[in-house]
Amino acid sequence: MEGYVHSTESFGTVDGPGIRFVVFFQGCPMRCLYCHNPDTWAKGRSENLRSVESILEEYDGVKEFLHGGGITATGGEPLVQMEFLTALFEAAKKKGIHTCLDTSGIMYRPEKQAEYDRLMAVTDLVMLDIKHIDPEEHKKLTKQENKHILEFAEYLKMKKIPLWIRHVVVPGITLNEKYLRELGYFIGGLDNLKALDVLPYHTMGEVKYENLGIEYPLHGVEPATKEQAIHAKEIIMEGLKARLQETMHSG
Repeated sequence: MEGYVHSTESFGTVDGPGIRFVVFFQGCPMRCLYCHNPDTWAKGRSENLRSVESILEEYDGVKEFLHGGGITATGGEPLVQMEFLTALFEAAKKKGIHTCLDTSGIMYRPEKQAEYDRLMAVTDLVMLDIKHIDPEEHKKLTKQENKHILEFAEYLKMKKIPLWIRHVVVPGITLNEKYLRELGYFIGGLDNLKALDVLPYHTMGEVKYENLGIEYPLHGVEPATKEQAIHAKEIIMEGLKARLQETMHSG
C-alpha cells in the first residue's frame, strides 16, 4: 500500500504521548486562515509517494529513541487517505507500536462508519483539532462546516477512543468568551476526553506562504500570548464543568 506523504519527523514531542515518529500526510480540504502547513494542501505529487513498509523501516531506524512514544499520523489531513492510513496503523499495531491520529475530523461521514470502525480498531489515541465551535464562524475560518467534525467527536465517544482536544486561540477570531465557553460545554459531554491543549496562534508559517507565492490571510494579526492561551483554557474549563454539573444533576 502506498500513499502521499509530505515528510516525516523522527523526534516529535508535541504530537501525542512520549517522543514520537510523525508522518505528515499530503492533502487537506480545509483552508484554515492560520494554517502553518499550506505546502500540505495539495495531494498527488508522485515524488511524495511512500509505502507502508518504507515508513515502518524508517520508524525502526529510530525506535530506540522514541521513549514512551509511537507513530502519529498528521498532515495535512490523514483521513483524506483513509485506506493508506488504515493500512499503516494496521501494520504498526502488528509490530506493537502505539498509534495516534492527529486530525480535524473533517472527512467523517456516518455512512462510512464501517471504514472508520476498521481504522479505530487500530487507533490508540485521537488528537482532534476543533477549530471553532460556531458553525458560521468555523466556515469563515476554514472554508468548511464543523458539522462532521462534531459528529466525529460523538462517534469517538461512542467507540470509547481516548481523545485529546486541541484548540488554537487566535485574537479576534477564537479568542471570544462566548465561543470558548460553548466549546467547553460541548467537550464536557465527551466522557472519553483525556486532555485539552489550548495553543496560542503563531505566525511561524507566514514565510511558507511567501515561498509559495500565496498571500498570508492573517497578515498583521498579532500572535496570541501564553497568558491569553491560559485564560482561554480557563474559560473552556468553565463551560466543561457546567456541562458536567448538568449531567450530574440530571443523572
